[in-house]
Parts: sequence; structure tokens; C-alpha cells
Amino acid sequence: MINDNTIMNNYNGTDLPSAALASVNGRSVYANLKDKLETTNQLGNWIEKLSRCEMLAENEVDRLCSMAKYILQFEENVAAVDAPVTICGDIHGQFHDLLELFQIGGPLPDNNYLFMGDYVDRGYYSVETASYLIAMKCRYPKRITILRGNHESRQITQVYGFYDECLRKYGNASVWRMFTNLFDFLPITALVDNNIFCLHGGLSPMVKTLDQIRTLNRIQEVPHEGPMCDLLWSDPDDRSGWGISPRGAGFTFGQEISEEFRHNNGLELISRAHQLIMEGYSWTHHQSLVTIFSAPNYCYRCGNQAAIMEIDENHNNQFLQFDPNERPNEKIINKRTPDYFL
Repeated sequence: MINDNTIMNNYNGTDLPSAALASVNGRSVYANLKDKLETTNQLGNWIEKLSRCEMLAENEVDRLCSMAKYILQFEENVAAVDAPVTICGDIHGQFHDLLELFQIGGPLPDNNYLFMGDYVDRGYYSVETASYLIAMKCRYPKRITILRGNHESRQITQVYGFYDECLRKYGNASVWRMFTNLFDFLPITALVDNNIFCLHGGLSPMVKTLDQIRTLNRIQEVPHEGPMCDLLWSDPDDRSGWGISPRGAGFTFGQEISEEFRHNNGLELISRAHQLIMEGYSWTHHQSLVTIFSAPNYCYRCGNQAAIMEIDENHNNQFLQFDPNERPNEKIINKRTPDYFL
């Protein structure tokens, strides 16, 4: 008898599994090949609809999140990713710029993508951004990896925009709850070809090896402290050792910290996001650590470029920079952006 693990381990990754999926929260996702075809067509229709910046209906979001939970539960805390791959940083609800990113980097499923978190908050289209990336994940589960950022949490999204956007667009908090419940399932780090370690924030004084990350219970709200919190909140620093983060969560860490972590885990490079970079990317720690930021003109006023990093089969890297895409009928921000985000 074919079980779910056999299904997930043997499909080619460019399409949905071809046999029956069991259930998510007691609800069947699809039960046979006919349902699988219908689901594939449905995802295609949703992706096309979202590409026009049109929201999914509430019941469609519910079904989409159920599909994604099933797929994500099979991914480890350190998601395995094969090169070639395009690595991307923060998006923050800037949906039109996400579409530009795929224009610059090439379409799915012809290209592999790894996103390092922070899909929501700040921008005006967090609902569409999260829906689009999750739909792509369900449609091409082995072609796109989506990690959790510090903004993929209940507490942060209630302060910085996503919760209010869901209320405004759907008239209730149900869609917000669907998404934030799904965010608990997102992997917290990734490893490209066992050599390039990717995560949203940075290192933790409580994590010395990748195996320690693999043992964490990630299916929960982002804690206020501890290793999972640090991986999503910490930042590299020019000062040596560990430092207190001005963000109020996570730590700062110096070059010797990242060098020790790379040496202990056989890594070539650490890739992370989490910080606004005016050129879209920045090297630090003697080019052993790179920060990538993929939201151009962040908060619609910062004037920065965005970047993505292409990694080829030989682990050579190339950065593609881009400017904001056109936004029809875009509103203008007048409020001052909190320093935390800059």
C-alpha cells in the first residue's frame, strides 16, 4: 500500500503528488487522480487571478492554506535545497515588486527559488503577496522554498499592518488566522547543497550545529527568546562576540562567531535577509556572510534598490538588482516609518 511518505518522497517536485493526500486538520485535500488534476487546475486559476493583484475569496484562502500545511509538514527545520537556485530577501507586501522579481529572475517552474521570509507587513499588498507565494509553493513544491521571517508571526502582524489589512479586505480576522496558523509550519532555515546556510535573521548563542536546529519544535508562534527567536531576529555586527540587539529580540554577532559556525558545520557561506540594504545586498565578515533585501523603495519612501542572488551549480553567485515596479493607483505614505524597520 502506498503511504503519504512514499508519495512525497517519489514525486519529481515540479507538480503536486499524484496519489491521494490524507488530510489537514481532518479535512481531505484531494483523494484521487481526478481530484489532483482539479486541484492543479484550481491552483493555476488562483495564480492567474493573483497575478492580476486580485484577492482570493475567504474559502479559497482556507483551502490554499490547508494544502500548504500538508506540504510544509514534510519539510525539515533545515530545508534541503539544490543549486541552481535564486535566493531572495524581504518582500514586505510589495506585491508588484514581487512580480518584477520573477521577471528579473525568471519564471517558475523553470527556475528554483528560495525566499528567506518577511512576506507581510508594511506594504499595501501583504494578502496578495502571501497568497501568491503560498499558491506557488503548492503548485511547484520542490521548485520554491519559503522560510519564516520574524514578521510571519501573530504578535508582529498585529502591530505592523497585516492584521489590519486582512480586516480591511475581508471584513473579519479569519484570513489573518488562516495565514498566521500556516506560518507556524514554514521551515526556519535552509541549506543549499550542504554548503550555503540560509535563514532570515542570524545566529544564536544557543545553536552551534545544524543538528541542533533540526531538533527544534518550529510549529509554534515565534518565541520572545531562545534559539528559534534568534534565528529570525539576530543581525551580524562589526564588533566581536555576541551583543545585545537594539531590536529587543535576538543578538548581534561578530565575524569570529560566524566563522566558527561555518567551520563547525562545513559551510561556504551564510545568506540572510532582515535588514534594509540600499544597494539590495551587502557582504560582511570578510565576504563569508551576505545580506539580501528584495523590496525596492522600501515602505515606498526609502529609495533603495532590491537584489536577488543567483547561485549556479558550482556555487558561483551573481546579484541581480532592480528598481520598483509600477503600481497603478498607488497610495502615498505620509507616516514616519519606525526606526526598527530601517
